[in-house]
Amino acid sequence: MTIRFAKLTDTPAILAIYAPYVNNSAITFEYVVPTLSDFSERIQIIQEQFPYLVAESDGRVLGYAYASRHRDRMAYQWAVETSVYVHPDGQRQGIARQLYTSLFDLLRRQGYYNAYAGITAPNQKSEALHQAMGFEPIGIYPNVGYKLGAWHDVAWFKLILQPHQVNPTRPVPITRII
Repeated sequence: MTIRFAKLTDTPAILAIYAPYVNNSAITFEYVVPTLSDFSERIQIIQEQFPYLVAESDGRVLGYAYASRHRDRMAYQWAVETSVYVHPDGQRQGIARQLYTSLFDLLRRQGYYNAYAGITAPNQKSEALHQAMGFEPIGIYPNVGYKLGAWHDVAWFKLILQPHQVNPTRPVPITRII
């Protein structure tokens, strides 16, 4: 298994992993699978500041993870939101753990302090993964999203990436780390 930065040529494989979550679950609140062009643009925008990683085995992308801006206000600049998705063929093989371990290392090097994950509840597998990675539950947005004919809660989890400092320096773009 190789964990590496995503390339735009990975977009079809990444989108193929994501599309079933859009079409068949409330794990993501997106209703329509993005076009290849739109998804490629998302990856490019994220990669301007944050890591976007893939797990590859025998030339096949089996999972991906990335960080994104948690909120827009300046005071939130040291916080990120994280996401990880794994192809069904790669589940229960430690791929999500490997992706997150690499992602968190890069985020620390960039200067981030807090990582957050919003998980449509209930989702025992994702909640267990996040807790195993050190996330702590911090709250629930009840009935915040409507998809597939039902209202869904989102459980929020927090991971402290590194000890908080007074007067922290601004996080650097991922392009300055790699």
